[in-house]
Amino acid sequence: MTETLPLFPLSTVLLPGADLPLHIFEARYRQLVLDLVEEVVPDRRFGVVGIRQGWEVGDDNVDSMYDVGCSARLRQVQQLPQGRYDITADGGHRFRLLQIDREAAPYLMARVEWLPDSEPVEDPRLTGRLDAAARAAHERYHGTGLRGDRYDAPAADLDAADLSYALAEDCVLSTDDRQDLLAETDPLARLRLVRRLLVREAEFLRELRAVPAPLAEFAEQTSVN
Repeated sequence: MTETLPLFPLSTVLLPGADLPLHIFEARYRQLVLDLVEEVVPDRRFGVVGIRQGWEVGDDNVDSMYDVGCSARLRQVQQLPQGRYDITADGGHRFRLLQIDREAAPYLMARVEWLPDSEPVEDPRLTGRLDAAARAAHERYHGTGLRGDRYDAPAADLDAADLSYALAEDCVLSTDDRQDLLAETDPLARLRLVRRLLVREAEFLRELRAVPAPLAEFAEQTSVN
């Protein structure tokens, strides 16, 4: 099933269920906010696509965009002086880029196909053990002190699909790591991957007392349009 979405390239990867705060200041994206608010764009929904590390964000760098992105639904808008906006959106559903249109609007438009989760390749009976192992890795990661002393365990009723995204969103990961998680359609494989990443990051922090990611990745997310 295909659909057309306004496209917002960013230097980060949006995951389903995650919050996305953005500061909007460039003219084409101010117009996108207006079109979302006035529902010129249906359902106040747009697409977010990550930019590969080492590339600058920009509509002219379409080759630098990952093939898999995530839809976002506009939730809150605060108008600022000089036509700027602070907005918050929620991560929705994965999609694959099929075609980009530079002419239909001031901002990029894209034809996309939705990417639902596939049936797990692994034995579903392993889900309970994998769930417990991923949660334990998350707790050990918090034990490094990177996220402060407070530890809030993920809700007990999350299924493997939602748990994998929740754990990833609560971990400092590189753009490539987040993209690998986004592109993985097998929920058990994704949960296994996020567990492995949590274990890796916790070991780095314990042994090196440093985070193996660019400092820019810790900055508060703003649009770079």
